[in-house]
Amino acid sequence: MKAQVIKSYGDIDVFELQEINKPNPKSNEVLVKIYATSVNTADIKGREFGKMLDFTPDPPAVLGMDFSGVIEKTGTDVVGFSVGDKVYGCAGGVLKLQGCLAEYIAADIKLIAKKPRNLNMLEAAALPLVSITAIEGLDRANVQKKDTVLIHGGAGGVGHIAIQYAKQAGAAVYATGRSSHKKTIEDLGAVFIDFENESIQDYVNKYTNGKGFDIIYDTVGAENLISSFQAAKRNGQVITTVSIVELDLSLMHIKGLSLHVVYMLMPMMYDEKREIHGRILSNLTYLCEQGRIRPVLDKSHFTLETAPQAQEHLDKDKTIGKVVIEITKE
Repeated sequence: MKAQVIKSYGDIDVFELQEINKPNPKSNEVLVKIYATSVNTADIKGREFGKMLDFTPDPPAVLGMDFSGVIEKTGTDVVGFSVGDKVYGCAGGVLKLQGCLAEYIAADIKLIAKKPRNLNMLEAAALPLVSITAIEGLDRANVQKKDTVLIHGGAGGVGHIAIQYAKQAGAAVYATGRSSHKKTIEDLGAVFIDFENESIQDYVNKYTNGKGFDIIYDTVGAENLISSFQAAKRNGQVITTVSIVELDLSLMHIKGLSLHVVYMLMPMMYDEKREIHGRILSNLTYLCEQGRIRPVLDKSHFTLETAPQAQEHLDKDKTIGKVVIEITKE
């Protein structure tokens, strides 16, 4: 099968399109013909920084975490899935798990679910990693009806799913972005906040009468966590995916805030509680089919041959929604 292989870490020129062996599924796996994959920030960071990060596979390696496709073969212990099923998941591209920049993947059935029937393969491939991340974080914060939820980076991968998941729970949702993100954020049902031209105190006063937000999902993280602490109410909750940073936590202490750090790759990395991801994806399928959640795709188009350029495109930070890669035409 064809695959994009990296022999070392570094810039996008480390990719090489090669013929490699098609994987043979283990007893708890299914062999999936991949139709589409998507690009995540973790894919880029892994390729750039290599073993400085704990999840990166040893080269030569195939990267790519998300996929959608059709099952062609099942392992001996597989139940609940059959040949011909259309599925999606986040099941590769870390440690010893072959990634999805390839024509096939052998995927653990705990990490996949049946694809939403109302989405095409490109749309489905955009969902797994960002949706699991968004849903896991908001579930930890126990998002409820009438909560005020602020999402930093509402037009990004995790952000645009977090908006919709919080909305379907009945929360009042606000999201920051640049002016070019306004329409996307409003179309998803959130109140747009132009963080470049509106101060934290101004929008806290405007939307919460100075009280602060109940829940903040900070998809930017790092130093931006200080902004989240400032915008949170007393005893509020802050969720982030980026917390590798040195910060003064005095404000967090004074306000009695709870901080939830989401690192959704851990079940894949350590083979612990992988079934949680499968359950989240199954629920996501239901929410998509009910019209409560939909992916937003960047307007770009990439194939397996141009996959390196897809990473480069996302890295420019000018995308809206998810960058997807077509592996096989539907």
